[in-house]
Amino acid sequence: MDVLTRRRFLVASGVVGASALAGGAAAYRLNDLLATAGDRDPQARTLVLVTLYGGNDGLNTVVPHADPAYRNARPDLAYSAEEVLRLDDGTGLNPALGGLHRAYGAGRLAVVRGVGYPKPDRSHFRSMDIWHTAQPDRPGTTGWLGRWLDRAGADPRLAVSFEPALPPLLAGERGAGASVPVTEREGPPRLAAETLTALAAVAPDDSPARARAAACFADLGAVDAMVRQVRATPAGEDAEDDGETASATATGGARASLDAQLDLVARCVEAGVVTRVFSVSLGGFDTHADEKQLQEVLLGQLDGALSRFTDRMSRTEAGRKVVVAVYSEFGRRARANASDGTDHGTASNVLLLGAPVDGGLYGEPPSLTDLDDGDLKFTTDFRDVYATLLERVLDTDAGAVLGGWRGRLADAL
Repeated sequence: MDVLTRRRFLVASGVVGASALAGGAAAYRLNDLLATAGDRDPQARTLVLVTLYGGNDGLNTVVPHADPAYRNARPDLAYSAEEVLRLDDGTGLNPALGGLHRAYGAGRLAVVRGVGYPKPDRSHFRSMDIWHTAQPDRPGTTGWLGRWLDRAGADPRLAVSFEPALPPLLAGERGAGASVPVTEREGPPRLAAETLTALAAVAPDDSPARARAAACFADLGAVDAMVRQVRATPAGEDAEDDGETASATATGGARASLDAQLDLVARCVEAGVVTRVFSVSLGGFDTHADEKQLQEVLLGQLDGALSRFTDRMSRTEAGRKVVVAVYSEFGRRARANASDGTDHGTASNVLLLGAPVDGGLYGEPPSLTDLDDGDLKFTTDFRDVYATLLERVLDTDAGAVLGGWRGRLADAL
């Protein structure tokens, strides 16, 4: 999603005003964060919130492969017991989540199933408003982490987004978090086009090894050209209207890769900056058609980025106090559609990852036979997850932030 469309979505959603978003986004750069190095309590934990924009299909992420209703509902999309990465006799992870599967085996991944809220809404915008504000009945004007920020002193550097615009979840009554651009991160040097073309050329007397190498460089050149073409495409071109005000969250998330965002998070954690909350994102999960392959690609990106990040975090004391929470605005419907995809649904999974996490399966898996008009019925209120993160990671009174909410996740942190 381009920055303009993303910002238009945030402001148009009505969750926060333009002034609150601009206030957090206007003045901060990476150096402003690094200037606070050493200013935080070394015993304090850090929360990294990963938003999967578009509505990730929870049933093909945490797969109930032993349930016959799963295959009956989506025969061409379903994974078999042999394909998934086993968690227990009835449940497995998507084959693309090898790194997270290893984390589960090491006791560092908690899978919270059936997470949702009462009277669910299938609109990307309305549902994301609800997740951001933690107010299912009527989303207010502040985000749940913005309200935490108000109580923590309202310094924008305490809650930082590496997305192109500040998400409403970081907006409070007295202030907002900081939106820090990822453009300061330098990428690896690129080969000149002429050099790449020369390396890709094949001569008649080339050895088989040289010919294979040339083919690889030809592929690299083709991919590079494709990426440049995509980047040059005007924002909004080829977009499809699905009947909503805008299609922002369908392909939303930060423009920079999740790897690049998490690299900056890691640098900040290792430097001991004052920031307690980081918000990052990955988009593209609105899989109405040809879902299986596309979701595997996206989950592979998520898995690779999280695995590299958590491995890096495991090497330092500060890193071992980091908790990552992964969520999406909703799951997908149980039954596949006619286009080998799934449509907007309700309950899904939340993943908690890191050294402080007590790994395992949490929450009851939603029934695939007792549905609400084709949708999964939630079994865990998302405010239980938020309350646990507020108390066990951010050391604050969850009730004061969540309007007196009393639910918690037992033993996950």
